[in-house]
Amino acid sequence: MPSLNEPHPSPAGSDAADGGAPAPTVLDAEALDKLRALDPGGRAGILLRVLGTFEGSLKRLMLQFESARAGMDLPALRHVAHTLRSSSASIGALALSRCCLELETRIRDGQTEGLADAVEALSAESARAAVAVRAMLDRPGNTA
Repeated sequence: MPSLNEPHPSPAGSDAADGGAPAPTVLDAEALDKLRALDPGGRAGILLRVLGTFEGSLKRLMLQFESARAGMDLPALRHVAHTLRSSSASIGALALSRCCLELETRIRDGQTEGLADAVEALSAESARAAVAVRAMLDRPGNTA
């Protein structure tokens, strides 16, 4: 089995610059619209607060993830994936949520084949989600 720390290429078609298909939107518009509907007009700033909370949680969880990855701590990796799965889905980071489910399932089922790729996919997708969330939070005159 390859080491969990070995670099792996990003999935094909994930970057338009490589000549593949354009990357899909990182945050699902429908999920974001559901959050916006909780605060018509954006006066209470619910979407921004949810995104800010997610950003902080993602940073904390990815520190745990990288520590677990370095130590090959599969239970800790599974815990991070489980914890991150539903919150990422709630803000529309659906690809990240799927990566979390994939890793969580592989570890739970004892599937070592492809585990390193699942770890790398979750890491890469969390970085994409972090950039997308930060971009939304940084918009001028933001009500997201």
